[in-house]
Amino acid sequence: MAANRLDTSAGRRGALWLRLLRLIMLSFLVSPAAHAAEALVAVAANFTAPMHAIAGEFEKATGHRLRVSSGGSGKFYAQIRHGAPFHVLLSADAAIPEKLEQDGLAVAGTRFTYAVGTLVLWSARPGFVDGEGRVLAQGRFSHLAVANPKVAPYGAAAHETLDKLGLMGALQTRFVSGENIAQAYQFVASGNAELGFVALSQVMKDGRIAEGSAWIVPAGMHRPIRQDAVLLANGRDNPAAVAFLRFLREPGALATMRHYGYGQ
Repeated sequence: MAANRLDTSAGRRGALWLRLLRLIMLSFLVSPAAHAAEALVAVAANFTAPMHAIAGEFEKATGHRLRVSSGGSGKFYAQIRHGAPFHVLLSADAAIPEKLEQDGLAVAGTRFTYAVGTLVLWSARPGFVDGEGRVLAQGRFSHLAVANPKVAPYGAAAHETLDKLGLMGALQTRFVSGENIAQAYQFVASGNAELGFVALSQVMKDGRIAEGSAWIVPAGMHRPIRQDAVLLANGRDNPAAVAFLRFLREPGALATMRHYGYGQ
């Protein structure tokens, strides 16, 4: 009888250990989903295409989720100041993240340059823009799309380029002004402007200009378009937001950016 009781007790202990082992294994299997979080990311309009590609890579690698809003960096600044619940900002410039940091609306020490943008003069018409931008001086067009230089870094770069070429005075009356680089692109894509200054990422696909014709503006024609990212105060304790900013610096994300024409 005593032997039988010992055997039963040992068997129960064995069963309990087996159940415990299964629970431990199950916890490892479900832990990524259990710890998944969601972050709201405000993204400069010019970075929309690479952002969607990178977001997919990030979500697959981490299990976290991103909700992305694209638009003008200046508009995002105003929204964040008025309480918009974004966790991360990927700006089109370096000034806005710095101002948010100074305002106490971003986490100090988290700001960094995630990409350097490339300006391009583009037309939806094949052969319309030559490879050296001489079309600007020839003037055989009625409308030139340019983003607002006061709020759009690519617009400021376009103005600097025209100043350097000595063409600002001659072409200013032909400007079709967009609130941001996305609107400037739409003016050209829709045919409301024959050509315009846009971001290379908006017209590049698979490492080349997808359609139309373009002149990639040499970097020396304007100040660098340094685009900074920052963790916003709302994202301080958000694991998805913190992980995403870390992911932006990894080789895979950097390769995706280069594919869309961005430098680092």
